[in-house]
Amino acid sequence: MKQRILLFATIILIGCNHAPQGSNHLDSATTTRQIIVMHPTVNNLKTFLYLTENALFPLPKDYRVVGVYHAKEIYDYKKAQKFIDEQGLSNVSLLKVDNVICADSLYAKNSCTELFTKLFNESQGAIFFGGPDIPPFTYGDSTNLLTVVTDPNRHYMELSFLFQLLGGNQNVGFKPLMDEKPDFRILGICLGMQTMNVATGGTLYQDIPTELYGKRSVESVLAMDANQQHRNYNTNFTDDTSLIWGGFHQIYVVPGAKIVSLLSVNGVRPFVLSSHHQSVKKLGMGLRVAAWSIDGKVVEAIEHNRFPNVIGLQFHPEPTLLYERGIKIKIQSNKPAEQSFEELYPGEKGASFHIAFWAMMGEMYK
Repeated sequence: MKQRILLFATIILIGCNHAPQGSNHLDSATTTRQIIVMHPTVNNLKTFLYLTENALFPLPKDYRVVGVYHAKEIYDYKKAQKFIDEQGLSNVSLLKVDNVICADSLYAKNSCTELFTKLFNESQGAIFFGGPDIPPFTYGDSTNLLTVVTDPNRHYMELSFLFQLLGGNQNVGFKPLMDEKPDFRILGICLGMQTMNVATGGTLYQDIPTELYGKRSVESVLAMDANQQHRNYNTNFTDDTSLIWGGFHQIYVVPGAKIVSLLSVNGVRPFVLSSHHQSVKKLGMGLRVAAWSIDGKVVEAIEHNRFPNVIGLQFHPEPTLLYERGIKIKIQSNKPAEQSFEELYPGEKGASFHIAFWAMMGEMYK
């Protein structure tokens, strides 16, 4: 039987200072390796465990997982605690951060700097999962009527953490943590990639259909080519919860990109799963494009020029439905779910690309 241990580390800081203060309760005597999972909801923990336990993401068994979240996030992390406890996950702990991060100290030393430094020093990598829209003021823009900001405190913490890891052109004199450990691994998925871009000084298109394609209605978006649709807009017309939340489209991987090695044949344009209405506009400091949408309008993946294990993906490589033949996918209400992702896009069309991606991630963590 697995030992049922749940470790909570709470950092309590008062005020809104620009210099690190207080202390944290991370186990400095940790002898095993550690990976950070940001926004460790039950769903994200289940996804992470599915990938690792099924050897899709072959993370060595000596790794422990620390899930990091802000106390003012909108998610109820008592649910995550209960899940960890019920599953007896002795290698998984949660870290609640109470630090106040001011808007004017996102891209500088702040109340979280000491914690971020400790996390970095005691970990080998971090995963930033998907989520809602980033507050546009964090990249110097006004708020579009189609932008919906629901979880600002999560964004502030994740933006500040990624800035302190990677640096950014908002504060070019700041020395990023990764200067000391350039092989640290970072994976940003969907929102995670957008956060990586904004943290390093980049900007975002706040709505793809209106800003990139001049479309003002759901009907006009659905009339476009599938490769220009970046979520499943059929969900706007129904309360059918069996519809998949994302849309499938192809991507073009840039020659020379790290992820080009995942293609079985050069020039293959694999299908991926996307669910977003915002995208990278101006690239952040040190970043380069690794993949585009087929029409070259939407950045689909980014890599870092200096830090080889930093990858951002605008699409979702992690959902269970991409790897289970028994999960049939329903895209439209009037059409039954008859095929799995592997059946829709077998081999080099998409399935093998995703498997190769997680195998590559496993190699990074050896």
